[in-house]
Amino acid sequence: MNKIAIIIPSRLKAKRFENKPLKLINNKEMILHVYEAATKSNSGEVYVATPDEEIIKVVKGIGGNAIKTSDNHETGTDRIFEVFENLLKTEPNLIINLQGDMPNIEPKAISNLVEYMSKDKCDIGTLASEIKLKSEIDNPNVVKVAVKGTLSGKIFLNAIDFFRTNSNSKLKVYHHVGIYAFTNKALIKYVSLKRSNLELERNLEQLRALENKMSVHVGYIDSCPLSVDTEEDLIEIRKIMEKNDKK
Repeated sequence: MNKIAIIIPSRLKAKRFENKPLKLINNKEMILHVYEAATKSNSGEVYVATPDEEIIKVVKGIGGNAIKTSDNHETGTDRIFEVFENLLKTEPNLIINLQGDMPNIEPKAISNLVEYMSKDKCDIGTLASEIKLKSEIDNPNVVKVAVKGTLSGKIFLNAIDFFRTNSNSKLKVYHHVGIYAFTNKALIKYVSLKRSNLELERNLEQLRALENKMSVHVGYIDSCPLSVDTEEDLIEIRKIMEKNDKK
């Protein structure tokens, strides 16, 4: 059975910005914007994985799927694995880990990633966009991915490195987008691995995959979903999404 699950890990006690999933954007909670984008992608069943009853109540209020998870997970991938293993009985062939703090992600970006992963060319697939402002290079809240070559269209390339501040890489660097598509076997393998040195040093769990020689392919999107990590990010995303709603 070719089953696809989109699982959105979300919690209120984020280290950098508490309670952000419930912050309002255009009179709607941030987590609902992400949930609805995932649903509109028509790529698979959508679930929110959270330890917080407040988030569950909001998602179920629109008829969505929200699953109560442990409060002791170290990473978002551990949280989605709990849903994958316990609720879904490890049945999905493809599991999408969609970050719950990207309210303006386009449904097409999700479906394009799913389309590529159906070709079975890598363990993990993710996305990236152009870095448009020089200030983003040294902004630790903007995660970067380095690849050998130029991303465009539906071309996917191997991820070489992920970092938060300038790595002085001679490779092409893009703005990494917080979405990961795992094959069934890759997710099971990934969570069995110990947290790697670079993962802990840079606080980027995707580095665990690279350090363990798992293949991570990166595709290009021409939009730039904003990851909300600070109050300033929230103010910016509200401006962007309010402007788009008026068009």
